[in-house]
Amino acid sequence: MSFELYSHVSEKNIRKFYPLLFISLLWFLSPPEGLSVYGYRIFIVFLSVIFSLLLQQISMALSVLGGLIFSTVSGLIPIKVALKGYGDSTTWLVVNAFLIAGVIIQTGLGKRISLLCIFYLGKTMIGLGYALCCAELILGPVVPSNTARGGGILAPIVDSISRELGSTPLDKPEKAGAYLHLIGAHANLITAAMFLTGMAANPIVSKVAYDIFEIEYSWLDWALGAMVPGLVGLALLPLFMMYLAPPKISSIKPVREKIKQDLKKIGAWTFHEKSTATVMVMMVLLWLTKNLHGIGTTTVTFLGIIFILFSGAASWESMIKNHKAWDALIWLGGLLTLATSLKDLGFILWFTSFLQNMLTDFTPLVIFTLVVIIYFYSMYLFSMLTAHIVALASAMMLLASEIYLAPLVIISCIAYFSNLSGCLTNYSTGPIIIYFGNGYLSTLKWFKVGFLVSLYHITIWLGIGSVWWRILGWW
Repeated sequence: MSFELYSHVSEKNIRKFYPLLFISLLWFLSPPEGLSVYGYRIFIVFLSVIFSLLLQQISMALSVLGGLIFSTVSGLIPIKVALKGYGDSTTWLVVNAFLIAGVIIQTGLGKRISLLCIFYLGKTMIGLGYALCCAELILGPVVPSNTARGGGILAPIVDSISRELGSTPLDKPEKAGAYLHLIGAHANLITAAMFLTGMAANPIVSKVAYDIFEIEYSWLDWALGAMVPGLVGLALLPLFMMYLAPPKISSIKPVREKIKQDLKKIGAWTFHEKSTATVMVMMVLLWLTKNLHGIGTTTVTFLGIIFILFSGAASWESMIKNHKAWDALIWLGGLLTLATSLKDLGFILWFTSFLQNMLTDFTPLVIFTLVVIIYFYSMYLFSMLTAHIVALASAMMLLASEIYLAPLVIISCIAYFSNLSGCLTNYSTGPIIIYFGNGYLSTLKWFKVGFLVSLYHITIWLGIGSVWWRILGWW
């Protein structure tokens, strides 16, 4: 027994060093023709970080920090350049949003919003489905961790409702649990796709869009482009799931009683909840009206934090205990630096020229179709949405930039598919893992439903989405 444990521990420890082995094997090889040694080596470091993220043997922050410091020690970039990403407004947008999301959860506002949606909309099984979609839609803009939103707030409620309806993982999971868990999981991905602040890694896509197209894909642009296809996707999701995992229950009366009891238990709205809700509304309004006042997206989040602290809804001491915010600061700031270094050291320019030579025989429409389909289904190869975005979003956007199609349409497809592609597997992101981990569906069933949902997303976002983007004048 002890030998088996030792072997397991030893193997896990050894896996931590695979990325270093990867760098060692490729470091001293000659770079491809036209690419500088510095450009080649920063790309090797970047790949090793992605490799480490996929292995998941050490934390994401440590993987990125290791790659960043290795780049400095090896002389690829000076320390001042290495720290540049930590002063980027994109990084602080995510950090601030995490801090505010922590207050939303801590005050109980997130749970109250979810329960109210279920109470008012959940009068039938399909109504419960719409209640979950509605709760996701309300929380999506202001809770940037889709894991906190889906896994921390909604998934426990969904599991509790399922059990109250007599559906457990071991006894009649198809009665109600499977249906509700699928809606919760896939609604989470739709709302993650709809807002720049809907998922922690979304700002990376926005930054890449600016680096490649010199277009500021703001919070308003992101939400505006996603509004119609996103709302259609949410509106049809409970109906679509009725065919993929039909619930076998006639009455949901027990749940109605339980939700009433839960709302009674949490009592009247507290001052902290009201203050936080006011700040949420204020932030969304400021994001929507940026063209009128010119206040940037990140600045709005700083204002939100100041108002929350001044109102007393949360203390600074409690706010800074939100370790997810500081974890995001380390990994996101580092990734932005590495991505920028790829451009500054010549790798992006070399890669662009390489792609131009490859794509001369294809029509723009064929190239665009290949890019979005490959990007979407390559998610099968990744164990997390963030790693997928970091590894491929820049390359796919760069590839698409060489064709004569509207830049905003290209950016939008990459941005939205970065999240929607999480539907394919049961390991793509935190909330998916949690919803699947509750045990109401088999792996095979999850994958089957996931593939059908992928066709659902592609049809809506490329079909209805394209028409909407035409109305907006994006192409």
